[in-house]
Amino acid sequence: MKEGPDIARIGTLIGDPARANMLTALMGGQALTATELAQAAGVTLQTASSHLSKLEDGGLVHQRKQGRHRYFALADVATGTLLETIMGFAASRGHLRHRPGPKDPALRKARVCYDHLAGDYGVRMLDSLMQRGAIADTGGELIVTETGREGLHRIGVDLDALTASRRPLCKSCLDWSERRSHLAGTLGKALLSRFLSEGWAKRSDNSRAIHFTQTGERQFLALFPLE
Repeated sequence: MKEGPDIARIGTLIGDPARANMLTALMGGQALTATELAQAAGVTLQTASSHLSKLEDGGLVHQRKQGRHRYFALADVATGTLLETIMGFAASRGHLRHRPGPKDPALRKARVCYDHLAGDYGVRMLDSLMQRGAIADTGGELIVTETGREGLHRIGVDLDALTASRRPLCKSCLDWSERRSHLAGTLGKALLSRFLSEGWAKRSDNSRAIHFTQTGERQFLALFPLE
């Protein structure tokens, strides 16, 4: 009898194309109904319900009821991290799905990766913070330096509150489109929340894309310059 974690079960759950599409749709960090997930997966509502039951039983999604509706979301941050890592790995091996259309450039520029910024802008943000010494890589672990603490405080990020969380403050996350790392962790989440609350950017209604306003883009590029 074999012992240890059952990665085959997780692989089977994620490996089904319909379930993979559902999980990808939930990577935006929002809760969706079974009907919305059925549309994302291209299956009937009955089939979607069966898939969602399996994903919930496997610990990949959870549901909550609100009135007559049931909403589904990724189970936790670890699930989102796992999916983004698999996406990055698949992209690095050339396993890409090509769906031409106007959404592709927007997703590659800036998108939500569960609760933080990904895409070209997400990678740029981490690169800029590291170039200026605000974040340092210490043996594969990202830390905020004293210079970084001062700079983040000036733009309204409360690091003391973030470090009280059980989640890592800084974490690198492999970006599937850029094939390099962007910033995750509670700091990545806080910065994206800041951009949205300041009105610099807004979320797309029907995709994971993040759209920066002209003013927001100028502010973002000034805040995160690259040499």
